[in-house]
Amino acid sequence: MNVVSPLPAQTGGKMVNAFDPNSLDHLDPALRHAIERRSRLLGPAYRLFYQEPVEVCRGQGTRLWDSQGREYLDAYNNVVSVGHCHPHVVEAVHRQMSTLCTHTRYIQEGILSYAEAMLPSFGGRIGAEGHMMFTCTGSEANDLALRIAKHHTGRRGIIVTEEAYHGNSELTAGFSPSLGENAPLGTWVRRIPAPDSYRHDPATLGRMMAEAITREAHLLKRHGDGLAAFVADSLFSSDGVYATPEVLKPVIEAVHAAGGLFIADEVQSGFGRSGEAFWGFQRHGIDPDIISMGKPMGNGFPVAAIAVAPEVVAEFGRDMRYFNTFGGNGVAMAAANATREVLIGEGLQENARKIGAVLREGIAAMAKTHDSIGDVRGAGLYIGVEMVSDRAAKTPDATKAATIVNEMRKRRVLISATGPAANVLKIRPPLVFSQADADWLLDTLEEVLAL
Repeated sequence: MNVVSPLPAQTGGKMVNAFDPNSLDHLDPALRHAIERRSRLLGPAYRLFYQEPVEVCRGQGTRLWDSQGREYLDAYNNVVSVGHCHPHVVEAVHRQMSTLCTHTRYIQEGILSYAEAMLPSFGGRIGAEGHMMFTCTGSEANDLALRIAKHHTGRRGIIVTEEAYHGNSELTAGFSPSLGENAPLGTWVRRIPAPDSYRHDPATLGRMMAEAITREAHLLKRHGDGLAAFVADSLFSSDGVYATPEVLKPVIEAVHAAGGLFIADEVQSGFGRSGEAFWGFQRHGIDPDIISMGKPMGNGFPVAAIAVAPEVVAEFGRDMRYFNTFGGNGVAMAAANATREVLIGEGLQENARKIGAVLREGIAAMAKTHDSIGDVRGAGLYIGVEMVSDRAAKTPDATKAATIVNEMRKRRVLISATGPAANVLKIRPPLVFSQADADWLLDTLEEVLAL
């Protein structure tokens, strides 16, 4: 019996890189059974990638294997930024779990060592005198950041970019428009366009965003909300991956002029991924009020945090108690410390810069003979490739993007798609991606484009 819930293949009118649960006939019986079992046990809200979903049972470095021993190249997963099952992280977690795992109401060395080592990396006020506060997930981190911003400013309005994703808690889902039309935004949320460097002059992007911030902040004030914060992913991941540097300089000025705080969401763009800087916001030359981080922080172990300027959190700390049962526990901090050691010890920021350039140059070369590639952009190992049906008109082609993603998957290379029209290939591999990995990805993409 088919017990898969009848969910649409499209969400909010956009094509997405998701499996259509109404289409099972093309799958082999074992995979079909696994999907039906998954749906029965986990319910209808969970989604799978690809027209033919991938089963995984083992990982190492940039590679994944299924139960049949088939090997896949993971060019999408930024959670395990230092590679699947990195032995240094595995050993640190095992050692700490064998010793002690408890909450932060006791004095423990791991959490202090991490904060002490990490804070200087942010620079500015936070690097000099700031604090870190720990959570389990990036959603929790952004939730906490907004609690602090609202308390500090006495306002509740939030501005984000048009297709931003900042979490799946009640609060953060309310300012994550990329979740789709069926996910309601808060009435205190306003959206501004992302810095689309493909369709606009890059030199004008910062000014355009700043002017939009000023307009929307004024509307928030008129409606009695005021501006608490502008939240930005420094590489605009869900908006389509835009990496033009310096565009946030005029934006932070406009945010502060409107009385709000600037929150840099580094959950996807931080920890050396851009290659040019350890934190994505540093490519813009700005000094945020709050920085949130998560996903790759523990290389797969749930750990996240915010870093906050002292004057921003002072009143919150006076008036509120902050406690998180699992946030900052000993095992989480062992994972975070070990991941940081690998990032620095193995030179992974530089590797992201070098291999990212190889990938962008290789795809740009393909664009010379494939008109469906409209734009190649990104920084380090975060790359967006915009697929178009008409290069002159820059017409988004979601069908082409979905076809490429699924044909790459058939050849066991895993990427995804993003952007408001779901037409931007999203290539975001672990930071240990090698030249050999890049060759495999480029050769496969060339083969798929030639179909």
